[in-house]
Amino acid sequence: MMDIKELNERIQQESVFINALTKEMQKVIVGQKDMLDRLMIALLADGHILLEGVPGLAKTLAIKSLSMAIKARFSRIQFTPDLLPADLIGTMIYSQKSEEFLVRKGPVFANFILADEINRAPAKVQSALLEAMQERQITIGDHSFALEEPFLVMATENPLEQEGTYPLPEAQVDRFMLKVIIGYPGREEEKRILRQNMQQEFPVTSPVVEPADIIKARKVVRDVYLDEKIENYITDIVFATRFPDQFKLPSLSPLISYGGSPRASINMALASKAYAFIRQRGYVIPEDVRAICHDVLRHRIGLTYEAEAENITTEDIINDILNKVEVP
Repeated sequence: MMDIKELNERIQQESVFINALTKEMQKVIVGQKDMLDRLMIALLADGHILLEGVPGLAKTLAIKSLSMAIKARFSRIQFTPDLLPADLIGTMIYSQKSEEFLVRKGPVFANFILADEINRAPAKVQSALLEAMQERQITIGDHSFALEEPFLVMATENPLEQEGTYPLPEAQVDRFMLKVIIGYPGREEEKRILRQNMQQEFPVTSPVVEPADIIKARKVVRDVYLDEKIENYITDIVFATRFPDQFKLPSLSPLISYGGSPRASINMALASKAYAFIRQRGYVIPEDVRAICHDVLRHRIGLTYEAEAENITTEDIINDILNKVEVP
């Protein structure tokens, strides 16, 4: 118990900057607490995040403000049907002066990438970005370049216009640690947004953290204590998406075409640790797992035609699993 107590005190000291970072972000972003929390979790757990929401919900503003608060390089890439992989990662150009080919790096060489409307670009471009996300390096010609840390991709999907879109294949969506659904702000929040945008000067975030602090914090997040009972809980939740019959959920079997991969278990454990770290706690509790479960699993469960015909969503399936799996 002494070790846990010491770890808890250490985590409380190491996570102090989270309050400063959140406060700085809230200067600019009104409401959207869940989105800011999930963005912080992805950052601390060294993952990537996929956001789905209608335009105008401060998705771009959130990641831009985060990069300014961390004093890191930000790059926004608007995905369009005519985008080429070279527009993203860069290309080789011929220099007449030196009479040789030189590498011109693309916008993906930054710390924070906003991949706006990722489902608008063809598969070749999507895979170029997803390779960078997974391998943390880019190959242009014969040269390979490691991407600068911290490296975070926030991709957005617009759920409204589906004409001319290229849905992300399941295997590629699985590369995202979290998929977050963003809703509209509340009435009071909307009034604050209105007032904020009517001011002479729009508030701007100031740098409060260095990129090196984030890299250091990521190592500390890995040290957050995860008890074996919590490991079993995470494994049970993921296994219930694959074999619902074994968890007394026979009604889900005809609704699920495939369940979460081992990446779901890994990401749930890491996201739970990051969530505990944000709460300035040195150990994971079941509530941490339940808090991030929907965001980790909603894009990792395949629905059958039967589920779609009955208007059953992945949210419903995750709720049933969380209600049934025994909490430690």
